[in-house]
Amino acid sequence: MTGFNTLLYKEVLRFWKVATQTITAPVMTALLYLLIFGHVLEEHVQVYPGVRYTAFLVPGLVMMSVLQNSFANSSSSLIQSKITGNLVFVLLPPLSHWEIFGAYVLAAILRGLTVGAGVFIVTAWFADLHFVAPLWIALFALLGAAMLGTMGLIAGIWAEKFDQLAAFQNFLIMPATFLSGVFYSIHSLPAFWQGLSRFNPFFYMIDGFRFGFFGKSDVDPVFSLMIVTVFFLLLAGLAVQMLKRGYKLRH
Repeated sequence: MTGFNTLLYKEVLRFWKVATQTITAPVMTALLYLLIFGHVLEEHVQVYPGVRYTAFLVPGLVMMSVLQNSFANSSSSLIQSKITGNLVFVLLPPLSHWEIFGAYVLAAILRGLTVGAGVFIVTAWFADLHFVAPLWIALFALLGAAMLGTMGLIAGIWAEKFDQLAAFQNFLIMPATFLSGVFYSIHSLPAFWQGLSRFNPFFYMIDGFRFGFFGKSDVDPVFSLMIVTVFFLLLAGLAVQMLKRGYKLRH
């Protein structure tokens, strides 16, 4: 486990050393979202009976921050290592593909949860929140961070330059996140868009996470958990195979 522990320590230290950029900045961004959307829509929108819009918005912002930063950690680390040429120092030691996968994804989870906790701390003051089902909150936060950390790993392996990674993030991750119900309930959408939203795995992560706070959701949280788990396992299997074969890593 020495190699795994060393690589994990290196990945955690990588984002912790620049915490102003990797932790503080996304927390401030989420706070601005809350202040702007909360101020504009607080008196005009009520998604669940008895739940103010600001309270509805906070869990969505927390989960959005967890997902985006988990993806950013593993993807940026790999692409930087590939471009600067220091990836060889990860490939040369006798590390198995499982150890590499575990270290990158676990570091991504830690960053995602750290940012999510920071967002919750600074935004919870603006809303009356209750922990109706804490276990669901923890499950969806962990699975969501793991899934996006794995997606970041896949994107980092696939991309050969920064603009390819930016395209992956801007045209896949960002739209899927913003169209997942962070700022609204899918029941407020027309029937066509409601059906389309159900093909977005990010929606199930956000909806299940929000259930832990209010005990209310657009979809049964058990079904959401099944969807997220299946997607994570599929992505993990793909990432491990890419590492095992050295796809775009050993050439």
